[in-house]
Amino acid sequence: MGPGPGADPSGAQGPTRVTPLGRVLVIIPTYNEAATLAPLIARLRTARPDCDVLVVDDDSPDGTGKIADEIAASDPAAHVLHRPGKEGLGAAYLAGFRWGLARDYDVLVEMDGDGSHQPEELSRLLTALRGADLAIGSRWVPGGRVVHWPRHRELLSRGGSRYSRLLLGLPLRDVTGGFRAFRRRVLEGGLLTEVASQGYCFQVDLAHRVVRAGYRVVEVPITFVERSEGDSKMSREIVFEALWRVTAWGVAARLRPGTFREGAPARHT
Repeated sequence: MGPGPGADPSGAQGPTRVTPLGRVLVIIPTYNEAATLAPLIARLRTARPDCDVLVVDDDSPDGTGKIADEIAASDPAAHVLHRPGKEGLGAAYLAGFRWGLARDYDVLVEMDGDGSHQPEELSRLLTALRGADLAIGSRWVPGGRVVHWPRHRELLSRGGSRYSRLLLGLPLRDVTGGFRAFRRRVLEGGLLTEVASQGYCFQVDLAHRVVRAGYRVVEVPITFVERSEGDSKMSREIVFEALWRVTAWGVAARLRPGTFREGAPARHT
């Protein structure tokens, strides 16, 4: 694992790009996103030219990593982290967080590489983050919505968030959403070493730990658009893994006296 051609191992970032929140890094994990990556980054750089981007590619067989290298070679704000194989969404984000923290970014953003998260909505998350420690792009708060999703996917997502919210005492409407902006202080310390989940439930695990640590969380309504290119990474095995992990966390929290408590209500903007 190591930085690609677009990532300077010394940590130099070229021209400094600073937002009112400081330096922002958008982390995009990829596996077979050759059809969507270049247009997505172009939209992101147009919408927020003051933000840097890091592509974390898990050795995509379709050439996504090569496309990312080509983009980084011509754009000093774009960087690439190549990983040796497919190790899961959580592992990719953890690697990206560590890369960004080591290079002194102030805000680290999660964004899907398939185009389902709209780069034009990133400004809303960053604005909300001025009064919070974590801003989550939410599909299930008033004003949020999904486009082109089959009914069973919507029911699965809503049901998963509701189940996680009730079992873990979370004050969030969209627990599984993956469009998020973190202040660096949330990810510093021992939090990243505590997160054990690698797959779909990584987002639940991370949100749970952030809320329990007492950080301020705000949910921002977004429009989630189902991918038009490539294949979804969702599978029955991933869903079952998330179900048993959340159940185990909820049961364990209730069996340990004094460890289960509901977090303070998240604000909605």
